[in-house]
Amino acid sequence: MPLLDHIEKLNLDFSSPEIPFEAQEEALEKALSETDAEIHTILLVEDNQDLREYLRDNLKSNYRIVEAADGKEGWQKTLANHPEIIVSDISMPNMTGIELCKKIKEDKRTKHIPVILLTALTGEQEQLTGLEIGANDYLTKPFNIDILNVKIKNLLVLNRTLKNTYTKQIKMEAAEILVESHGDKLLKNILKYIEDNINNSQLSVEDLSKNVGMSRGSLYHKVLELTGLSPVEYIRSVKLDKAAALLVKSDLNISQIAYLVGFATPNYFAKSFKLKFGMQPSEYLNLHRKPDNSA
Repeated sequence: MPLLDHIEKLNLDFSSPEIPFEAQEEALEKALSETDAEIHTILLVEDNQDLREYLRDNLKSNYRIVEAADGKEGWQKTLANHPEIIVSDISMPNMTGIELCKKIKEDKRTKHIPVILLTALTGEQEQLTGLEIGANDYLTKPFNIDILNVKIKNLLVLNRTLKNTYTKQIKMEAAEILVESHGDKLLKNILKYIEDNINNSQLSVEDLSKNVGMSRGSLYHKVLELTGLSPVEYIRSVKLDKAAALLVKSDLNISQIAYLVGFATPNYFAKSFKLKFGMQPSEYLNLHRKPDNSA
């Protein structure tokens, strides 16, 4: 059923927003909707408690911080928290930073996560080893915390740029999606299910995996492989694309569109929209909804 046909059938209570589907999948997304701030998760892996606390105290104002005392715990926290960046010491008990980085970069679930390695050793060989196994950057102790902050920000910007590039390669018009890969059928089925449930703010990856007959893990890997996005990010991207189309083609206001495409609050919708399109929904509307569009 076309999106606009849903409008008359919806009984939306704008004063009582439901919990967004993103909150069911990632604590990060819950934080986004509640604080109206983009919070990235940073995993700190450092066996020196004083240094770990120093890093945490200097980064926590801008990031959600997860801590691990050695490489073994760091690997467990990586799988449990899906951090955007990992900052890891090299010399640690149980599992070194080099071993942790190698494990992260060899696992398809985590190989996309940038790793910054820290070391007190000044030898070039250790740096070369780390970079050869996939570490994204390196810092020698003692280091300037401002430099670490800049390196983290640069990697986050790079990741977002790569995701945006992948997203732009996927063209979505009505129920059509053009992807030159063997995943055509799967992505079309996924897209159809999302569109059929577009106004459901509690739409989850669990629902999606059941509909396509795949485990959540398999679905995660396949969607990430085909689109460069996690299932949660892909669901949100589809919703935002539909919202952008409605901003241009309908007479609905921004709040109505936010609820229609399954966002719990207009505030959370506006934040997500700006992250994807680089402007507020109101700016997008003023730019694209011109008087002659309705002629």
